[in-house]
Amino acid sequence: MSQFDASATASAVELAPAPPGRRRATRRAGGDRPRRARRTSVFWLSAPLILIAVTVVVLPWTGLLHDPHQQDLGNPLAPPAVLSGGEWSHPLGTDKLGQDVLARLVEGGRLTLLIGLVGALVAIGPGTLVGVLAGYCRGWVDVVVSRVIDAQLALPFILIALAVIASQGSSLPILFLVLALTGWAPCARVTRSVAMTVRERQFVLGLRAAGASEVRIVLRHVVPNLAGTIVALGTLQVGTAILVESALSFLGLGIVPPDISWGAMLASGQDVLSRAWWVAAFPGLAITVVVLLVNLLGDALLTHHDPRKRRR
Repeated sequence: MSQFDASATASAVELAPAPPGRRRATRRAGGDRPRRARRTSVFWLSAPLILIAVTVVVLPWTGLLHDPHQQDLGNPLAPPAVLSGGEWSHPLGTDKLGQDVLARLVEGGRLTLLIGLVGALVAIGPGTLVGVLAGYCRGWVDVVVSRVIDAQLALPFILIALAVIASQGSSLPILFLVLALTGWAPCARVTRSVAMTVRERQFVLGLRAAGASEVRIVLRHVVPNLAGTIVALGTLQVGTAILVESALSFLGLGIVPPDISWGAMLASGQDVLSRAWWVAAFPGLAITVVVLLVNLLGDALLTHHDPRKRRR
């Protein structure tokens, strides 16, 4: 065989299509890697959040912490233990009333996470209901709901919060009402878009042609196909609720004593920031870390449940 014939034979072998079984195995192997990567990212983002939640719930019951409400007026603004003059009896220092910052950080974390979870639920519930109704029914229902969503999104949340709190007072139920009023519109916009897509899929058209009722199609088939998107939106809404509560508490409109939250701690430390930075720095750092993890987890869940990316 000449050198030209050998080169042509090698090129033909390289260009020859692989057997069907091998092609399917290659596609499966290539498609499994992105799925495993997405599942791994979801796990590694949810693990620290679970650890933080378990810590703030369990640690107060161990008796290792000071009473978060106990005042020591003889030891105000004590620095953290790692700084000069600090003591390990108060690892993160004390505030202007001599209260232990670590104990208040853990106690405030319980309420802050509760506000994030409940705030997400009260926003995602009506938002999903309105979004599915508009996306599936279309027509004048979609037009009316879309205009209401646009009007809601055009209003700054602080104006809504000021109007509600000024008329009803500041309390935890009122805070949840504010979170519901400010959070349902973004959730409704996203679920409306996804519901419009699911409405035109073949299995829905087949069910409609087979005579299935619209209520059955929505409850048994459309809503379950939105479950992944709803979970991802709810996760993102947790971070939004924590930021809204922190902003309102910073302005004196959120959590009021004796309740403790990270936003309230941040607000109480602003007037001593130049002398005792740790009073505001630690709750601010906690808010930043938790909201960042929650937002990254929400983005990972949206990617994981995106049908266009599941086909890759």
